[in-house]
Amino acid sequence: MSRRRTLGPKKKLALLVSAATVAGGGAFVMANTSNAAPPPATKSAADSTVCQGLATALGNNQKFIEGQRAAPDAQSEARIANREAVIAQIQRQQEASGCTVGESAQDSQAAQPQQPAPSQPAPSQPAAEDGGAQASGEQVCNGSTVTLSGEGGAPAASSNQFPAGTKLKVTNLDNNKSTTVEVTSVSGSCVLLNNAAFEQVREAGKFLIRRAVIEKVG
Repeated sequence: MSRRRTLGPKKKLALLVSAATVAGGGAFVMANTSNAAPPPATKSAADSTVCQGLATALGNNQKFIEGQRAAPDAQSEARIANREAVIAQIQRQQEASGCTVGESAQDSQAAQPQQPAPSQPAPSQPAAEDGGAQASGEQVCNGSTVTLSGEGGAPAASSNQFPAGTKLKVTNLDNNKSTTVEVTSVSGSCVLLNNAAFEQVREAGKFLIRRAVIEKVG
């Protein structure tokens, strides 16, 4: 006849402590999991001016690439590679700004209803902050918004309406800053400023100029 083994009081106490520790640890893990903060929600172009500007810049570059692929020439491959690098940089800016990465607006005017620009800059405007350029010329691209291409280099612009060598004066009516730049390449917008030119007229933290006067001065 087999003898039944019984546990002494000390062993029973040790087993109960071990079980409580395991259960408590599991509860702690579950509590930590349930209390974990959800990841921050990303913002769309409709929620943020910064995101809208980045989405417009991304869309302009994508549109440019589509145009190059639809009608390629000897330089298209190099242009496309350059714009793909610009798109990658814009996407990094979208991530850093909490925007939806990869969101684009193919047409900046369709992305946001535009306020009509006045026919001429207000006469009370202070001196332009573009190194002294005071040229005034034919107003073009009425109602267009202005954003940046993401390209580096000296201040310059790209355009789908004006050939290389054309000089355009861009005035931001929200802060009365102006810059006069030369068109150096093709883009999907009437005027698209590179990073250096955009810095001369931008408002802090904004990647889109909604109220702009664009003049052809040369």
